[in-house]
Amino acid sequence: MTEPALAHATEYGRMYSRSLSEPPTVPSITTVISQGSTSLDGWHSYMAASAVVKDPKLTAALGSPSQLRSVVKEASSASERYRDAAAQRGTRVHYYCEQVALRALDRPHEVERAREELSARGEHQFADRFDEWWKLYDVQPLAPEITVWNAELGYAGTLDLVARIGGRLCLIDYKTKNTDRDGQVKQLDDKVVMQLVAGMKAQESLVDAGAGIWEPWAYGQSPLLLGVAVGQTEVRPMRANPDVLPQHWFKFCALRRVWQTSIDAVAAGRALLPVPPPPVGAHETPAPQAVPPEAPGPETADPQTSVPAGAPRP
Repeated sequence: MTEPALAHATEYGRMYSRSLSEPPTVPSITTVISQGSTSLDGWHSYMAASAVVKDPKLTAALGSPSQLRSVVKEASSASERYRDAAAQRGTRVHYYCEQVALRALDRPHEVERAREELSARGEHQFADRFDEWWKLYDVQPLAPEITVWNAELGYAGTLDLVARIGGRLCLIDYKTKNTDRDGQVKQLDDKVVMQLVAGMKAQESLVDAGAGIWEPWAYGQSPLLLGVAVGQTEVRPMRANPDVLPQHWFKFCALRRVWQTSIDAVAAGRALLPVPPPPVGAHETPAPQAVPPEAPGPETADPQTSVPAGAPRP
């Protein structure tokens, strides 16, 4: 996949600029969606434990605390290594898919080099299955790797492909997926619907990154939204249910507000302030003051000893 020219890595996540000479101003679609990420603690723990069990140095390390610590330390980063390797593989697969579309449009392409990069790592099956799907579905590409912008909500992103399939306009997002025990490609995450509907709701698409030229978005009128799982055993396209698109759009809008609010919260200043101890003596409880007894009222006076005012005493 060609890196979008206007995308920038920032402390607030991936962001987009309007041209090559301008700073980034809006978050990417994937950055917005990441605001709703769920915890992966369980997966990280599983990957670490699995790495320990599979480490060939484990048996020799059992009798040596220092060697065992080395095994554990290496295993602790297993999930990061897996994630990085998967991301690099996904980039290679996406790049091949993009080159196939460019070739179909009679534009300069590097299909052969992209396939060689996959084959060199034993990943040529991804290309094989993708070619089969491309031919079977008779994909007619219109715009590969197209960058879009929504100024009203404030976000941008890059769609993998706009194409026609069976006469229908389609917005397509590729996801590189592993294969399950049954030999089938693993299921797509529902978050792909948010990604696709955000692309559909774009207002502009990029014409010239250097000059910062944009044009009205031409492919947002009732397209078919397709998440395409690309695996080594099959390619499985899944259609976004049109009945749920409003809810996923509303969720995306809410996550966009979360992203902005998070930045505002940081800019507001320190969230926690130190509390000094109280001054010396401030914690001491003052001694209680004596209260003089009250004179008995007429209701409580002893009738045998009380003498009304002005009356002679006995």
